[in-house]
Amino acid sequence: MSQALHPMLNIAIKAARTAGALINRASMDVDLLRISSKAPNDFVTEVDQAAERAIIEVLLTAYPGHGILAEESGREHGAKDSDYLWIIDPLDGTTNFIHGFPVYAVSIALAFKGQVQQAVVYDPSRNDLFYASRGRGAFLNDKRLRVSKRIRMSESLIGTGFPFRKGDNFKRYVRMFEAVMQNCAGLRRPGAAALDLCYVAAGYYDGFFETGLSPWDIAAGSLMITEAGGLIGNFTGDADFLYQREVVAGNPKIYGQLVQTLAPYTKVTKAETASTAPAALTAPAGEADLTPEAALSASLGVTEVAVDAPPAAPTKPLALRIRKADVKQT
Repeated sequence: MSQALHPMLNIAIKAARTAGALINRASMDVDLLRISSKAPNDFVTEVDQAAERAIIEVLLTAYPGHGILAEESGREHGAKDSDYLWIIDPLDGTTNFIHGFPVYAVSIALAFKGQVQQAVVYDPSRNDLFYASRGRGAFLNDKRLRVSKRIRMSESLIGTGFPFRKGDNFKRYVRMFEAVMQNCAGLRRPGAAALDLCYVAAGYYDGFFETGLSPWDIAAGSLMITEAGGLIGNFTGDADFLYQREVVAGNPKIYGQLVQTLAPYTKVTKAETASTAPAALTAPAGEADLTPEAALSASLGVTEVAVDAPPAAPTKPLALRIRKADVKQT
């Protein structure tokens, strides 16, 4: 890599590549893997578990005082009260992996006092390394990433994810799918949200939306997007998304139009106050004073967006706070 990287980002890259090597070796003998089910259609393999152990070992060897939030082991490892929290998905796209469909990735993010500072998403089947440091841009290998410049939904390629767990509201998703599909050039669903978000950052997609995601699915990708000049929030256009299980992202123009389309379908909990709810990641590089809410208004040419009910009065976005409590895994 031509540029000097932050030491903690270097460690994250080392951990991601270590996990990726395990995943690549296992991909040659997928039929021999032990596969179990966390829930209907929600699988975990011994590779997920081995990759997660390898990542945690690398991270805690370098930084034994840091905390860990991982998909398979939760908060079991690391310091429980550290200001540093590693957010890990050892194999995003497990269903793809066990079917031999080569769209899956390792996702690692580091938050300091609630703000994601470093991010790595590694696609081992293509040897593609996406990485970002707060305020220093996002990259694919050595290439600087920028979101697309498209401004019309009718010309945009949008990524998404389908509901697949028991209890998911599939009828609600079909309505969202129809609303977006009728207004864009195409909709894609590869099945690995961490990579989908990186594809927004790279400009492959113009936007992305999905429901039911957990923090480890989106933490790293969210920094890629903001560092590439994009925006990410929930369906109402607010910057509170990490724990709301709904996310929309895109370049600033397409983000605003997607929010206008998706706002009627939001399930965001309004009961939390600004002091307790996780809020914004930083604005995109070069647009430090542009919040998702501001971009939404700018892209639509209005000061307020009407949805099913009038939105609450906007509040100043806070820094994203990663909750220390265990996150319920699904």
